[in-house]
Amino acid sequence: MLDSRVTALAELLCDHSCRLTQEDRVLIHAFDIPEDVVAEVVRVVQSRGAQVALRLESNIARRQLLLGMSLENARTIAKIEKFEMEQMTAYIALRGTHNVSENSDVPGEIQSMWSREYGVPVVHQTRVKHTKWVALRWPTPGMAQQASQSTYAFEKFFFDVCTLDYAKMAAAAKPLAELMDRTDRVRVTSPGTDFSMSIKDIGAVPCTGECNIPDGECFSAPVKESVNGVVQFNTVSLYLGTEFSNIRYEIKDGKIIDATAGAQTERLNQILDTDEGARYFGEFAIGFNPHILHPMRDTLFDEKIAGSLHFTPGGAYDPPGGNGNKSAVHWDTVLIQRPDYGGGEIFFDDVLVRKDGLFVLPELEGLNPENLK
Repeated sequence: MLDSRVTALAELLCDHSCRLTQEDRVLIHAFDIPEDVVAEVVRVVQSRGAQVALRLESNIARRQLLLGMSLENARTIAKIEKFEMEQMTAYIALRGTHNVSENSDVPGEIQSMWSREYGVPVVHQTRVKHTKWVALRWPTPGMAQQASQSTYAFEKFFFDVCTLDYAKMAAAAKPLAELMDRTDRVRVTSPGTDFSMSIKDIGAVPCTGECNIPDGECFSAPVKESVNGVVQFNTVSLYLGTEFSNIRYEIKDGKIIDATAGAQTERLNQILDTDEGARYFGEFAIGFNPHILHPMRDTLFDEKIAGSLHFTPGGAYDPPGGNGNKSAVHWDTVLIQRPDYGGGEIFFDDVLVRKDGLFVLPELEGLNPENLK
C-alpha cells in the first residue's frame, strides 16, 4: 500500500510549489525513484487537470553517458532537452541516488564542459527562467548513511522536513527579505571567517517551498566586486561527485584570489577556472529550516540548515536576488554558525542580526527553530 505521506508530498509539490492549473504542461523528471512514487506524482498532477510528460533516468546510466561524452553529443542533448523544456510551463524533479559519488570518476573537464553546454542553456536559461519548477531529493539508505541515521529514522526526518508548514515559514521570512532589501553593508564573522560586502539594490528572495523541497532560506547576492576578506567553510561539500573539506577562500574586490581544500585543492581550482564568472559570487543566503541541523553532504538539505548561511561561487539568479554574474558553476557552500559549530555573527549595516545561529531582532525571531516547528 502506498504511504499516505507520499500523496501529501505530491500534493505539496503540485499546489504550493508549482501552483498547477488546467492550463499547465508539466515535465516530471525522475532519477532512481520507486515507480509507485513516480506514478503517484503523475496521478496527482493529472488530478489538477494538467498535461504530463515523463522522463525517467538512471544515475548509473548517466555516469556512462558522461564518461563517453563529446562536445557535439552534449550540444545535441542540450538542443533536444531545451526544446522539450520550452514546451512546458512547469517542471518537477524527483532526484534519488543509490550512490552520491556515482560521478566521482567522470573527468573534471567533461563535467565542466557538460555544465557549460547543458546546464546553462537547459537548466539556467530555460527551466529556471521560464517554468514553475521544484526539485526534490528522495530518501534512500545511502542518504540515511550520509546523515548517520537509520533508514527508518531518516525516512521520518525526510517527511517531517519536506511537509512542514511552509505557509507559516513564508510569513516569518517576509520581514527578513524586507530587511535585506533595505541593507547595504553585510559583515560575516566566524572562526577563520571575516568578510564584508554590499548587497545594496540587489534585492532578496525568501524561499519557502516554491522551488526546492525541503526549503528554508532567504537569498540575495553581493554587488559583484564588493566582497573582501576570508571565508572558511565548516561543512563537507559534495560537488560533481567529489567531496571537498575545509574549503577556504581569500577574496579581493569580489574575486577568489586563493582557494584551498586540502587534498582536493587542485580539483577545487579546476572548477573555479571553468569560466571567468566562477571566481566571483552569485549568491549569499541565510538558512533556517528548523528540522535540518547537521550536514549530510546533500546541498539541497545542507543549504537550509538552521543557523547556517551559504556563499556561492558562480552564476547568479535573475533579479531580484541576482547580481548579473554569469557562470556554468553554481556551488552553494555552507557555513554553520551555531555554537556547536563554533558560532558566528551576521551584521547588516553594523547592526547585529543573527548571533550563534539565532536571530536577535524581534521582527526576525519567528524564524528561530522553536517558532517554526
